[in-house]
Amino acid sequence: MAYTATIEEEKKEITKRYKNMLKDSYETLSKEDKTLIRKAFDIAADAHKEQRRKTGEPYIFHPIAVAKIIANDIGLGATAIAAALLHDVVEDTDYTIADMEQLFGVTIAKIVNGLTKIAHLKKDQDVSLQAENYRKLLLTLNDDVRVILIKIADRLHNMQTMDAMPPYKQVKISAETLFIYAPLAHRLGLYNIKTQLEDLGLKYTEPEVYNDIYNKITQSKEEQQIYIKSFSKIIHESLINEGMTFEIAGRPKSIYSIRKKMLNQGVSFEEVYDKFAVRIIYKSSKKEEKINAWKIYSIVTDHFRPNPSRMRDWITQPKSTGYEALHITVMGLKGRWVEVQIRSERMHEIAEKGYAAHFKYKQGSHKESGLESWLNLLKETLENQDANAIDFVEQFKLNLYAKEIYIFTPDGDIKSLPKGSTSVDFAFAIHTQVGLTCRAAKVNGKIVPLSYVLNSGDQVEIITSKNQKPKASWLDFVKTASAKSKIKNSLKEEHKEIAKLGKEILSRKLRHIKITFNEKTINEMVSFFNLKTSLDLFVRFGNGSLDNTKLKEYAAQQRNSFYNFFKSKIRKKNVNPNLNKDDITLKYDLLVFGREEEKLDYKPAKCCNPIPGDLVFGFITINEGVKIHKLNCPNAIALQANYAYRIKSAKWLDSSQQEHKVTLNIKGIDNEGLVGEVSKIIVNDKNVNLYGININGSEGFFEGRITIGINNKDHLKKIIMALKKIEGVSKINRLHS
Repeated sequence: MAYTATIEEEKKEITKRYKNMLKDSYETLSKEDKTLIRKAFDIAADAHKEQRRKTGEPYIFHPIAVAKIIANDIGLGATAIAAALLHDVVEDTDYTIADMEQLFGVTIAKIVNGLTKIAHLKKDQDVSLQAENYRKLLLTLNDDVRVILIKIADRLHNMQTMDAMPPYKQVKISAETLFIYAPLAHRLGLYNIKTQLEDLGLKYTEPEVYNDIYNKITQSKEEQQIYIKSFSKIIHESLINEGMTFEIAGRPKSIYSIRKKMLNQGVSFEEVYDKFAVRIIYKSSKKEEKINAWKIYSIVTDHFRPNPSRMRDWITQPKSTGYEALHITVMGLKGRWVEVQIRSERMHEIAEKGYAAHFKYKQGSHKESGLESWLNLLKETLENQDANAIDFVEQFKLNLYAKEIYIFTPDGDIKSLPKGSTSVDFAFAIHTQVGLTCRAAKVNGKIVPLSYVLNSGDQVEIITSKNQKPKASWLDFVKTASAKSKIKNSLKEEHKEIAKLGKEILSRKLRHIKITFNEKTINEMVSFFNLKTSLDLFVRFGNGSLDNTKLKEYAAQQRNSFYNFFKSKIRKKNVNPNLNKDDITLKYDLLVFGREEEKLDYKPAKCCNPIPGDLVFGFITINEGVKIHKLNCPNAIALQANYAYRIKSAKWLDSSQQEHKVTLNIKGIDNEGLVGEVSKIIVNDKNVNLYGININGSEGFFEGRITIGINNKDHLKKIIMALKKIEGVSKINRLHS
């Protein structure tokens, strides 16, 4: 719908939005705060007066919306609100950072400068530049965390108003949002914003999936409200009798989290049992919070039986983001599992607003919070400027969504680590030097390997040795970004020494066999031995893993020019040498790429094994041509965020001719003759080939794998529906690797 408004209507709307932005925080702002915000608004409105958004609306709508998220959803003060209003002024108008400093002081100028640096990052570059851009964005955490908070608010509003953008930009921005901004929002405790970013990201990366789940949630909304009301009624009276002041509300799970659960567990929407949670928010003094939380827990479990494996106590030990709550899952009415979240009003505000509320309620400046501790650890990682940008972003992301475990030192102190952490991660969490020299570990008094995966509640003692050095094999099992970074740095120093020696050895050996030691020779050898860099080559000669025999193989290849010619021809051959020309045309014309619907050679990616009918995209690899991935491939978001310029849209044409192998996982209650019935369904379908069937039964249950050859996705659905009708079969899902 086209935007049509008069100048007068626009002025009224701008004033209305400005007032609405301040409505939640107006009472708490001082006179000076209000003056500062008004001054920032006036300058932003004047600076952007000639600019329009893609929708046709006045550009100032955007800074006001970002400032509203900062004020109301995150709960930051006047400085951040003013900076949010000004966040695009230096980027898009004639104002400079010097002007900002003169008008608003050093702090606001510094925040606006940080946001301007991020805005200047180049778009749609190759992966190393894109990763470098992410690194620069993350480095702003070193200066002022408000820069990232405003950038997250900016991204949220852009995602909320992205309908006017072309589809390819929607996918690129959404992938980047899911790759870096949603995990950052999660880590900073902004759970509401994280949820919105994830749902909007899914809306544009997988619109069909998003709309399907959205419609199903909408259809069941009324039924859920009735259920929550009935559930609440049962515990309401007991809570009143205990003199509690509280409110009970239902909260549906996000579309993204439902989708994630469906993929991870291989279940349908209907089979996701906890699609909503019940929240009990109670009034309490800080001193009585814990007692009252467990009192409510006792009342809830008096009425409903709890699932002991689904109890989470984040009150005794809060998350490193500052999140506190008691989570329990109980068997509710009609035999349905219900998650119950118990929070005080203070805990609820921290859960809703994250960072800002966390520091508002912080008791005593001498106590370092979990969030501050994480930021300090992060700064340590950020200061490692030598790290490859791609590795850096991957390492950083490791700790963004990680679930936490709590480990005790021999003295009884607690360290928080990501779930899956090992003895080595714990050693580095104590001190860098302890990590670099760790030789063994004692967990609960018993000696364990350094690769031992720790469990919450373990007490760990690290045994060190002056002669110990980090080993490359440690990188295979450490979990934390900090440990990976420090191990790599240590190995890099060691590698430099070995490489120096290796370079001398290689130079001497090449001279002996009369091959010139120069850049061309080194590059050829790197390629011949399938290495990445010349440093890798020198290290291998330095540590002896490449010897005279290997060198002679290279020399023989160099002297055989026919070999080189033949090798280059091999690379140009068709993907499958057993196919004749007609077969190739048939098999590779099934998929078309881009707006021009080009017909290209392609290979299915092994990570998600796409078949005709799946929603897919093309990815241009460096050495293997075009590979196709499913839109919901585990690697899709990272590829779309990092390599946007190498993504090609793709769609299937007639896919009825080609056979594709698919493996199904099948589970259920064991029945006599079950294998025969499964085989019968497949054998009776003339368009299906059976390549393998392996079903094992134990104690009344069975599980197995069936590998079949099918034509397309619709054909596969038909087979699955037929198999599900067999008595005893409870679940069938397709394996993607």
